[in-house]
Amino acid sequence: MPFLRGAWLGLAGAFCHFQAASTPRSARDFAIIRPFRFIAQDTPMKASQFFISTLKEAPAEAVLASHKLMLRAGLIKANASGLYTWMPMGLRVLRKVEAIVREEMNRAGAIELLMPVVQPADLWKESGRWDFYGDELLRITDRHDNAFCFSPTCEELITDIVRKEINSYKQLPKNFYHIQTKFRDERRPRFGVMRAREFVMKDAYSFHADFESLKATYQTMYDAYCRIFNRLGLDYRPVAADTGSIGGTGSHEFQVLADSGEDVIAYSDASDYAANVELAQTLPLSGCRVVPAQALAKIHTPNVKTIAELVAFLNIPVEQTLKSIVVEGEGEGELVLLMLRGDHEFNDIKAEKLAGVKSPLTMASPEAIVAQFGANGGSLGCVGFAGKVYADFACEKGADWVIGANDDDHHYTGFNFGRDAAEPEFVDLRNVIAGDPSPCGKGSLKLARGIEVGHVFQLRDKYSAALNASFLDSNGKSQIMEMGCYGIGITRIVAAAIEQNNDERGIIWTEAMAPFSVVIVPMNYKKSNSVREAADQIYADLQAAGVDVLLDDRDERAGVLLNDSELLGIPHRIVIGDRALKEGNVEYAERRSGESISVPLNEIVAKICAI
Repeated sequence: MPFLRGAWLGLAGAFCHFQAASTPRSARDFAIIRPFRFIAQDTPMKASQFFISTLKEAPAEAVLASHKLMLRAGLIKANASGLYTWMPMGLRVLRKVEAIVREEMNRAGAIELLMPVVQPADLWKESGRWDFYGDELLRITDRHDNAFCFSPTCEELITDIVRKEINSYKQLPKNFYHIQTKFRDERRPRFGVMRAREFVMKDAYSFHADFESLKATYQTMYDAYCRIFNRLGLDYRPVAADTGSIGGTGSHEFQVLADSGEDVIAYSDASDYAANVELAQTLPLSGCRVVPAQALAKIHTPNVKTIAELVAFLNIPVEQTLKSIVVEGEGEGELVLLMLRGDHEFNDIKAEKLAGVKSPLTMASPEAIVAQFGANGGSLGCVGFAGKVYADFACEKGADWVIGANDDDHHYTGFNFGRDAAEPEFVDLRNVIAGDPSPCGKGSLKLARGIEVGHVFQLRDKYSAALNASFLDSNGKSQIMEMGCYGIGITRIVAAAIEQNNDERGIIWTEAMAPFSVVIVPMNYKKSNSVREAADQIYADLQAAGVDVLLDDRDERAGVLLNDSELLGIPHRIVIGDRALKEGNVEYAERRSGESISVPLNEIVAKICAI
């Protein structure tokens, strides 16, 4: 499942309680569970017996806040490009995420198994992905020259298991999942664990006798994902998405909202519509076409190759220009011309789905362009071109365009469709922009950035047909199984949560993900008997109450202990010092709000347990 390509706080209020129309109706299903006593310690958890390795500064190569803070807080250590060791503090966070994911998968009726990291090449060749997947698939051979790969995803392997084990409709549906290491040989690993080569993912795969059953499980998994991200305390948005190289007929991404996100999300300001910008649709323009006011004129535009240069040379608004993109058609030697407004961004995913366009989308070679247009890129247009032409919806109602003249260093002004060239087929070719009408018909679109942490797909029969995963129906007839797949990036969730929850002092963990819920910071623990006795007693009482508590008994300066507690993002801190103890008090501080108050020593355990 090739997702996860892949803190936006301004929309937090708008998104925090978002529920899609298809999510569970029960409010209880969306309750954020605050697992304050998530891990009761059976053995002492004192810093002197644990391992804390913090840094004052992050390495220079770290760019994102999550990468910097994970290295500074000692959650991970870099071993090689895109490869990290999860250190004890980071591993505790990772295990808490895994636990919530596992609980909700089990609640949704999925069955856990564990598939290997290394997979035989034969299965990938049988599905057709051995060559199609590309260089991200790390291929290896064993001592017997048998070919294998490191698993980036498990569609082939699970389908092979199911086709050998399930042969009757009575055994369906089934939904299997595992939490396992994956490997994708990224060309440019970056952003820490956000785009690493090795990562941990939960992937699930469902098998069905018919499409209706698949849709039901798809909804169940969608609902489970909403519960997972609610429990983790993340601001997220489920969005309609392209199926990509996985294939299938429908999918949704789960995007954690963050300014640093690589994905752009479009959402309606008047409904629950949301989609990745690569899938969000633009609509045909209403009204009549503008009446032409100019005659077609060919002008000399020396050394003008780009829209920016054309706008500057002619001193015209960019909205008056049309740009041309030439791609290969399905037929031998065929070229297809795609046209859109100069200020709009071309959407290659939409273009690839057009009739007559070669898939995967392939840009025409310079030689082929010159042969059919008589000019090089930068001077291209539709006048005189005999091949298939598509133009974006935004071009349909305009007039007096400036386009390439199919003559190097020349352009046309006053161009009009229908008058100066045949009417093209008007289609959706661009990325949406803020202010576009929402495809749902309600309101306008707004844009936000997100980090993809989950993706659910209706695969249908892409893999089951290729690997002949069949069953006998109630009439004894052989049928191909319907499939779904559902992925969550466990390691990426950790980084995404930090992107959404940090400040100048460090990480701010949500309650569910924090490595510890409470840290006790005693001043002069080694030297002050009263401080040590109070710290040990509070620690013992909190442990007895099942609270996940760390006693930082390291022999360090007070500033180091306090700074580390904030860098590590532990939600609740108890500071114990001689001066406060003389008055019968300790200091309680909440990491998220930054508020600090004095609490009577004999009340602090009750206060913590009541949070």
